[in-house]
Amino acid sequence: MNTITAPHRAGIEPDFRALRVLRKEQLAREVWRFSLCRQDGAPMEPFAAGSHLTVQVPAGPRRNYSLCSDPADSSCWQIAVKRDGAGRGGSISMVDDVRANDLLGVSAPRNNFPLHARATEFLFIAGGIGITPIFSMLQQLASRVECRFKLVYCTRDAGHTAFLEELGAARFAGRVQLHHDHGDLNQALDLWPLFETPGPAQVYCCGPRGLMEAVADMSGHWPSGSIHFESFGADATARASNSAFDVRLHRSATVLSVGAGQTILEVLRANGHRVPSSCESGTCGSCRTGLLGGEADHRDMVLGEGEKSSQIMVCVSRARAGELVLDL
Repeated sequence: MNTITAPHRAGIEPDFRALRVLRKEQLAREVWRFSLCRQDGAPMEPFAAGSHLTVQVPAGPRRNYSLCSDPADSSCWQIAVKRDGAGRGGSISMVDDVRANDLLGVSAPRNNFPLHARATEFLFIAGGIGITPIFSMLQQLASRVECRFKLVYCTRDAGHTAFLEELGAARFAGRVQLHHDHGDLNQALDLWPLFETPGPAQVYCCGPRGLMEAVADMSGHWPSGSIHFESFGADATARASNSAFDVRLHRSATVLSVGAGQTILEVLRANGHRVPSSCESGTCGSCRTGLLGGEADHRDMVLGEGEKSSQIMVCVSRARAGELVLDL
């Protein structure tokens, strides 16, 4: 039985609590579900669908994972993690190093992707591991007889489809559309019929950046505020081309080096600079920082074109070349 993990050896950070891994189970190819509970067996604090946790993974870094469990279940919190071999190592450490009964440092839930409180109709678009926050939403809405909802879930094939068995349950009958592209872009789902005519639904999309950009392009004529996005994890293609660069902190004239496998936010945090953050995926806007110089490679989904010359989301964006000067 494993009861001491890397977070205990490294020390769990003060704003994190130690939760026990009650279960670890494989949901799909490269996707694992972790059920987290309190060490004393007491009920978990309530959370709202769309919330996420920050986890201090065994290798040391902090990573954000959406809660995928039913908000009505107080016995444990559940997250699902896809092992991303092209990522920054957090998911590899979670999948390879964590075992049942281990202790993990975990933050309180935060929600940048809440369900609309008064809406009675919802359309969910999920791609790959982007199903995690949406699956929690589906479970919450399934108990509301007055709500109508539909899920369109795009994956490579059945073997890569997380929650496949649960989505086949009676309470989701007629509400779930699965689409498998088998890795062929020519078989990608045509989303235009869903968005051609604006409707009353609130739309929630989570998945690869390409999917979210497609939804954003197709829904531009929908009512303002009806389209919502969430993403945890930068695009793997963009990461593959990352290179090191420097950031100069204007107020202190400090120069920090950002490695190819690091984010500006991680480097700032490691050097004692506290910058507000939440999603760490470029979708919530919490880490907005003044940009005073340099050419930024903007990878967020928040800034408008008129803001990009003077602002940067330090959780995902980088320098195209040379040095960035930040208002810090």
